[in-house]
Amino acid sequence: MYNKRLLLILGICLLVFLAGCSEEKESKKLKKVGLLVPDTINDQVWGTNGYMGMLKIQKAYGTDIFYKENIHSQALVERAVEEFSHKGINIVFGHGNEYADYFNKLAPDYPDMHFVSFNGNANEKNTTSLKFEAHAMGFFGGMTAAHFSKTGTVGVVATYKWQPEVKGFVEGAKFARKDIHVAARYVENWDDSEKALQLLDKVIAEGADVVYPAGDGYNVAVIDKLKAKGLHAIGYVSDQSDLGKETVLTSTVEHADKLYLLVADQFVKGKLKSGNLHFDFADGVISLSPFSEEVDKDFQKKINGYIDQYIKTGKLPNKQMEE
Repeated sequence: MYNKRLLLILGICLLVFLAGCSEEKESKKLKKVGLLVPDTINDQVWGTNGYMGMLKIQKAYGTDIFYKENIHSQALVERAVEEFSHKGINIVFGHGNEYADYFNKLAPDYPDMHFVSFNGNANEKNTTSLKFEAHAMGFFGGMTAAHFSKTGTVGVVATYKWQPEVKGFVEGAKFARKDIHVAARYVENWDDSEKALQLLDKVIAEGADVVYPAGDGYNVAVIDKLKAKGLHAIGYVSDQSDLGKETVLTSTVEHADKLYLLVADQFVKGKLKSGNLHFDFADGVISLSPFSEEVDKDFQKKINGYIDQYIKTGKLPNKQMEE
């Protein structure tokens, strides 16, 4: 009887030890992390968010991080990934949709690396593409703009008409005020600030007093001009209240930094899936930023209630009304 008990205890200890070793082995999967950005990490919007995500990973796991800027062609990506491989990096973030195709071509040659991009189509077993579900954030931004507008006209200066946040903005504005007019213009380039400012003039000429600059390469310039004219904005991608707390009513925020850490956590646990993954308010990586004091408290309470309902049900308020 004594020997059986001793064997049982030893068996349990062995299982605990092996489990501990397994966890330790899992945690060691995250060796070093690399980041590629098409422009710079100092743009104070999208690129900066990506770098902040790297810092979160570094803080959480104590791992070394590396980044390369102005990586915007297949040849440059190949060179950067080869260098990352020599450094022992085993997860690479490409901070943009262009990287999905680059990574699909490269991934089979680097089976020990996992490649993560945004808003693309990942089709290799060691590639993943992350997609922010931007329609809802645009909807709540549009609600805010329409509610606040004194002229009955709000504006959008976006890059492309197909952007889901643009469609959401229009829907949200019309949900808040059926008589609202939405003046929309499209830059057709993520970084053309000069053209964006020219289109802003046209939107303002139509009477827009609140504008949504839905392009991370030019939204700072647009907001600065709105501020100079005493008009208002809905910030885009990051909390842009630092550009003017009276100017920026709220921002539709994509928390790329939080998503980076979430992905790293999944990678470490062996749960990071290949293919295309979608994220929204319920995942804690999309939100509206705190409202400007210019926005009345009753409306803030109302829209926050709508957001809570959306998180619980997955249905925007206009869809709930239809049921």
